[in-house]
Amino acid sequence: MKSERIFTAAMAFVTCVPPTIFAQAPPGTGLSAKAAAPIDLTGYWVSIVTEDWRYRMLTAPKGDYYSIPLTPEGRRVADTWDAAKDVAQGRQCMAYGAPAIMRQPGRVHVSWDNDNTLKFEMDAGKQTRLFAFGAPRQSAGEATLEGSSAAQWQSPQITRFYSSKISAQDPNTPGFRGQAPQGSLPPDTRKLGGTLRVVTTHLKPGYLRNNGVPFSANAVLTEYYDIHTDAGQEYMVVTSIVEDPQYLYVPWVVSNHFRREADGSKWDPQPCELILSSK
Repeated sequence: MKSERIFTAAMAFVTCVPPTIFAQAPPGTGLSAKAAAPIDLTGYWVSIVTEDWRYRMLTAPKGDYYSIPLTPEGRRVADTWDAAKDVAQGRQCMAYGAPAIMRQPGRVHVSWDNDNTLKFEMDAGKQTRLFAFGAPRQSAGEATLEGSSAAQWQSPQITRFYSSKISAQDPNTPGFRGQAPQGSLPPDTRKLGGTLRVVTTHLKPGYLRNNGVPFSANAVLTEYYDIHTDAGQEYMVVTSIVEDPQYLYVPWVVSNHFRREADGSKWDPQPCELILSSK
């Protein structure tokens, strides 16, 4: 029941927002995704593992796919998993693809690859994801474990700009940093920030968990990145929704939590081949 409530709430959030409000920045501003960012995700983050600890910190036994809504075909594939065979065939990175990488315990380094591409580097598995803003990204070449990711900012100001409910120049409209009205009107001081929405496709088949729970090449990953502050400490919350009709009978919804670190002094990338081989 708990997972059903979470899924219902997440789907309600996704479906209640018109797709047209998602954009790099309001038209006519001339801002790049970097300049228009309503929140700052850059820096170093460490995962806070408070959900599914036994599945994320340890390798669960074969056949243990609790809380994942697998289809009969998904369960059949999961039941054939063989860790030794994965190592022998050089398939140790199967659980480090985009649908699962943010569940791996470790650190994340976020930076701008260019003004319209955000780069996420993970020390667990030594993987890199690129989030491209602007026009829809065209998938080309072979599918990869990290896939092709299209990113869009969401903010109260973008919402109001497209819905025309409140003028984007209204001084009380929260939204983009540096978008204060000109003239004698006061600047917006509420700074309500926003959300990063990322949709990833063109994926190579992999695992949702280290014990062979599968996702297929048709899987679609939708993520929402938010920042929250508590007692002076910043946290990044990543809500992930995996849709895969082949192996999941409903979308799989989870949240991943990270705490901001002051610097990269603890950054220590480890290839996924070494991580799985050592377990």
